[in-house]
Amino acid sequence: MLRSNLLALVLVAPALAGAQGLVSAQAMEQVPAAIAAAGETAVATFHAEGAQVYECKAGNDGKLAWALREPIATLVFDGKTIGRHYAGPSWEHMDGSAVVGKAAGNAPGKTASDIPWLKLDVTAHRGNGTLTKVTTVQRINTQGGVQTGACDKAGALLSAPYSADYVFLHKGS
Repeated sequence: MLRSNLLALVLVAPALAGAQGLVSAQAMEQVPAAIAAAGETAVATFHAEGAQVYECKAGNDGKLAWALREPIATLVFDGKTIGRHYAGPSWEHMDGSAVVGKAAGNAPGKTASDIPWLKLDVTAHRGNGTLTKVTTVQRINTQGGVQTGACDKAGALLSAPYSADYVFLHKGS
């Protein structure tokens, strides 16, 4: 029975993923080892639509290059806005709970135009609610977000549209 329920989830979840912010069991099984969170359990998964904002800056070599300034995204579940994602990187739920993360692993996106999949360790919490017990955030199923074009004026900004699914996990079951 468990197997048939899992099969049903794998078959139905992809159809719901975009509209409801769900991630299929199949997609979760395909998470690369570099961003896996062994021994952790999913608390929630939200879809994000927004932009990666880049700034044209001089690097250590003095040459201008695009540098990530901040993400700006809306978190969506079941077709409704339930939070936001912004610099920090931070994720804030409408119930007042929020987390800040620090990159701990990455894997390439599916195409050269897709930002990497990430594993982020939570370094700070705020408020009580959905995100209170979260210890890890995974960014998966990325589409877009890679900067393109010449960086020829310091201080110039570039907004690269992207979408992703964010999986919020906590240690234990």
